[in-house]
Amino acid sequence: MNKEELHQLLHPMKVIGLGGNPALNEKIAAILHQPLIETAVHHFSDGEIQVNIGESVRGCDVFVIQSIQDPVNENFMELEIVLDALQRASAHVINVVVPYLAYSRSDTKTRSREPITAKLVANLLQLTGMDRLITVDLHASQIQGFYNIPVDHLHAIPLLGQYFNAPIAIVDQRGARYDTEVHDMIGDVKDKKCIIIDDLIDTGSRISSSTKSVLAAGAKKVYVAATHALLSKNATEVLNELPIEQIVVTDTIKHKRYPDRMVRISVDQLLARGIDYVYNDRSIHQIFDEQNRLK
Repeated sequence: MNKEELHQLLHPMKVIGLGGNPALNEKIAAILHQPLIETAVHHFSDGEIQVNIGESVRGCDVFVIQSIQDPVNENFMELEIVLDALQRASAHVINVVVPYLAYSRSDTKTRSREPITAKLVANLLQLTGMDRLITVDLHASQIQGFYNIPVDHLHAIPLLGQYFNAPIAIVDQRGARYDTEVHDMIGDVKDKKCIIIDDLIDTGSRISSSTKSVLAAGAKKVYVAATHALLSKNATEVLNELPIEQIVVTDTIKHKRYPDRMVRISVDQLLARGIDYVYNDRSIHQIFDEQNRLK
């Protein structure tokens, strides 16, 4: 019996999928050939949450998948309660897999009496007994330093990059407003097909402003690529009104309705490989090396 087989015998893998993004949970579990543990999550009329994990996790290496998306605080609290339950149930290792980590944009203090909420989230997760975080395309990479545990920061941008391959130009956007202004371009986009790349699309205002800027600079066609499609407020309507050829995003976040011309690429293989590598003590860096070879 080799080391890997002994580990699997002593500390079997268990996977729990919570309510943030059930479809992605199922796809990841299927790739891993691991059934999701039956986990009963009940929301009471006053907003309180009750959790019951349907089988023993004692001595197991548990991976909890939860996209902390809208409703953000409800999904975050659901995760916290499950982590507490796992700790009390004597899980061997508790790994948290978060395709989208909310509050990542609040990573620094920009004015007086303002919180650093990304740090608060890190503190709360660690206080509940988490041993490792696996996540995708944080808004700011330095958030990894908010955790005193291993953080595996996976990148979905190379998946989007397989759609596109082009030189870079920069839209010079400064300040908080993106909705009406046309900004200066750094780089030549005249008569070219342009791809606007961002880590997330929230209300769509920044994409709208950037689209206007590159078109004003003479671009022939505009494409958009982003990892996380938050699509809050009236983002779907905003994006539908823009002269964009295609919007390419991943499925880190689920919605009932998507903008026209939107293509979704799954991060299921990426996250499943991350989980497999962690469980079997393989270097996550192998994933980055393979992604670099695809560029």
